[in-house]
Amino acid sequence: MVDIPKNKKIILFDGICNLCNNSVLKVIKYDKKNTFMFASLQSKSGQDIINYLKIDITKIDSIIIYEPGVAYDIKSTAVLKIMNDFGSFWSLTQIFEIVPETIRNYFYDYIAKNRYKWFGKKESCMIPTPELKIKFLN
Repeated sequence: MVDIPKNKKIILFDGICNLCNNSVLKVIKYDKKNTFMFASLQSKSGQDIINYLKIDITKIDSIIIYEPGVAYDIKSTAVLKIMNDFGSFWSLTQIFEIVPETIRNYFYDYIAKNRYKWFGKKESCMIPTPELKIKFLN
């Protein structure tokens, strides 16, 4: 299993998706409490975590947030939990929790299904800058 620092939450994301990579950069920007670390779904660390959690990523096309020893969440619930961790006005996004998860995930899945067409994709996973490298699992 991957060595995960204490008190960190891991965000697993599609490393070749432009929308996903831009979202990771936004999370880094708003993660003032330094809560999150990242691994692409395509990386060895990402694959190790997916296998450990027994997640079949062929059946879900999703971001995954994993809090070691606690739980993991996917799709719209993962996004809401990430935004809630930012604090301040981002906490207002929790109002969307009143929307049933099946409805939230319908919209999430629609965007996920079209993300390459709308936002494009890279040939390989993004390589973080030296300053950002500490935010990524090896």
